[in-house]
Amino acid sequence: MPGGMSEKKARAPRAFISLSILLILSAFSLLAAIAWGSTGFKFREFFDYLFHGTSGAEVILFKIRLPRALLSYLVGGGLAVAGCCLQGVFKNPMADSHILGVSAGAGFGAAACIALGFGGAGFGLSALGLGSVALGALAGGIFAVLLVTQFARVGRRTSASALLLAGVAVSSLFTALTSGIMILHRESMEQVVYWTLGSFSSASFEKVRFAALLILPCAALCMLFARPLNIMLLGEEDARMLGVDTVRTTRALVILTTLLAAGCVSVSGIVGFVGLMLPHILRLMTGPDHRLLLPCSFLGGGVFLCLADTLARSLFPPLEVPVGVLSALFGVPFFLYLLRRQSKGGRT
Repeated sequence: MPGGMSEKKARAPRAFISLSILLILSAFSLLAAIAWGSTGFKFREFFDYLFHGTSGAEVILFKIRLPRALLSYLVGGGLAVAGCCLQGVFKNPMADSHILGVSAGAGFGAAACIALGFGGAGFGLSALGLGSVALGALAGGIFAVLLVTQFARVGRRTSASALLLAGVAVSSLFTALTSGIMILHRESMEQVVYWTLGSFSSASFEKVRFAALLILPCAALCMLFARPLNIMLLGEEDARMLGVDTVRTTRALVILTTLLAAGCVSVSGIVGFVGLMLPHILRLMTGPDHRLLLPCSFLGGGVFLCLADTLARSLFPPLEVPVGVLSALFGVPFFLYLLRRQSKGGRT
């Protein structure tokens, strides 16, 4: 009992410091995303509009940059939470939402809609900011995971290793189908490629509303599974002895992370490695306790992708680098580092 009390006391300052740092960085990243761009810093216009309600930069700052900053923050947070949950469920440091086929399925759904010329409002969902391409991506991502879970099921059980293998196979299938669409519809190839590289150039408050309505509840529900995730790290048998239904928990988290990742991809295109990198980086600051790691992953993922998108649209004006390219430039070396650590038997 005294040991548990001292452990809680030791954990409280770490939680307070970690959350405080990430909240400050979140505010900074959002302000920087609004103020910084190809037209330079606009802090004077920002505060002029804030206090007086008038500014010549209102359209740039609050109609273009603000929704883009909010959308990139939400997507980054959602992807990081999804990756953190899947790493805990599969006990695999290299797991993220891509391994379940979400990105490949979403890419196929978007490519099919683009090739068929469905670029407008999506079946009555335009009020939510979800055009036909985004709707196709959302449906494709969810359908891919349904296939993965169906192929990985043996009787009533679904093993983590089977899910991983089925995810690789289904991802390869949908990647091949997307390549086939680009070859058969060469006139749409450039648009499909640009979408698969990820971008927030079409951000709007309608998309922010849709993303918030999907990402925030799913992320909050994932955080409710923090204690079962902590117990599952002990092993499946120990988790059962401690009262955790590992099969039901895995199924629930796969559903929630699928909705999270598919929703993110539908409004941003494919942005990789966020769910892979951020949970590992934040474990160094917070430790392995998912009760702190999951909320910190949301904040940290939001900060990372918001700053990455700000950099992507500011590096080579008026050209814009797809944000998926920047995330890959950071993520691929990190992935290789994890792979090397795993091959040496190191712990992450």
